[in-house]
Amino acid sequence: MKEFFKISFEDEIPKYVQIANRIRKLIDNKDISDGEKLPTIRELADILEVNNVTIVNAYKKLKSDGYAFQKVGSGTYAKRKELTSLFNREYSKIFKNMLPEELEKIIDFTGETNTEVYFPINEFKSVINKVLDRDGANALIIKEPLGYEKLRETINKSFWNNKLDLDNILIVSGAQQGIDIASKAIVNINDNVIVEKPTYGGALSVFKWRRANIFEIEIKEDGVDLDEFEEILKKNKISCFYTMSYFQNPTGISYSREKKLKLLDLSKKYDFYIIEDDYLSELIYDNNIIHEPLKKLDKYERVIYIKSFSKIFLPGIRLGYMVTPASFNEIIQSSKINTDITTSSLMQRALELYISEGFWKEHIAYQCREYKKKYKLIKSLIEDELLDKVTYIDPKGGLYFYIKLKDKSITSKELYYKLKRKNVFITPGVIFYRDSKNGDYFFRIGFSQVSKDKIIKGIGLIKEEL
Repeated sequence: MKEFFKISFEDEIPKYVQIANRIRKLIDNKDISDGEKLPTIRELADILEVNNVTIVNAYKKLKSDGYAFQKVGSGTYAKRKELTSLFNREYSKIFKNMLPEELEKIIDFTGETNTEVYFPINEFKSVINKVLDRDGANALIIKEPLGYEKLRETINKSFWNNKLDLDNILIVSGAQQGIDIASKAIVNINDNVIVEKPTYGGALSVFKWRRANIFEIEIKEDGVDLDEFEEILKKNKISCFYTMSYFQNPTGISYSREKKLKLLDLSKKYDFYIIEDDYLSELIYDNNIIHEPLKKLDKYERVIYIKSFSKIFLPGIRLGYMVTPASFNEIIQSSKINTDITTSSLMQRALELYISEGFWKEHIAYQCREYKKKYKLIKSLIEDELLDKVTYIDPKGGLYFYIKLKDKSITSKELYYKLKRKNVFITPGVIFYRDSKNGDYFFRIGFSQVSKDKIIKGIGLIKEEL
């Protein structure tokens, strides 16, 4: 072990810096594995013939640089900085350079947002005109850092039966900004966070940029494994848990009421916060599923609730809102102001009028009917065409299916490349894990961007490749 850590100390550089740099190099070169326990302070001090304080300072530097983390009562562990994999970068650029005529020719099972066919363009145009006639230049000029007050009032009335404190509602530019703002408020360098396994890649990116230690918990058919969850809570101080309580991305799983209540009890007992990304809960296709987010059950003030209007309405308007515990209002509002000062005043006013005049409720009901038809079509095709090759969990809502390959002779990335050559695009499971070694035999197919004819053709081509 002494040879492994051997250092020829230089006089000009503090010894603790040289030790930290040496260990950092060992971690980068994978001589020390990600998550591997480092020697105790006394052991390493003896090996390098330095005093204990030098090792303490070296480990502190590693932690501040994001190369180590501590487990209470257990010791210090290595943490390798994760870079986005080449495949993830390639995947993220799929459609960026495609021309409109090329997009028409492909079958896009990767989409997660509303298609233009379902957007009520005439209604929204009339609403914008009404706002401009009513408010004039104020619709474009006035900036309200916390969001247009009347929109916050309408959200409270229409979605929360006026049970929220208006000061706890903050308008944001979509769910991604909401996750970023929440993480800045409660996650510091080397803090511990828990996410579902698998989970939304955008949230993983936020926590990685915060240099947090990310713990993944396997998700079951009614939510995360709570036994595994509590074991982590017992051994580690956790800052927050990120979850999608309805139609989780990518699995499509929704939490049972029992698990929601248990999670809230655990958040109180172990003093952590829950970031709830209420993703697609408007799109429920099964009458047995009741919309009751964690925030509605939150008697301990532990939930930061995030809702985007972009996914089910129009991605281009980039609007959403957060509901925060009162204790976080100041820091979250400051974080929002420091990020972009304010969100589009015109779009906020247009959305408020759209909701208050009843268009929103009608439009969501219409979308539910239309997407349910696609959901039922894909489900029947999976059952009829693919079930000898795959397994899946019925999401009963949302915009996608998460599918597991039975045959381990082909990975989801290999399937992705085979289908890409036929102009069919799926999302391989590796996109949704902290470690790209996971998810090799899972893939997601979304149906928001595809017509019924393309769904039938696309599933047929997937069957051919399998």
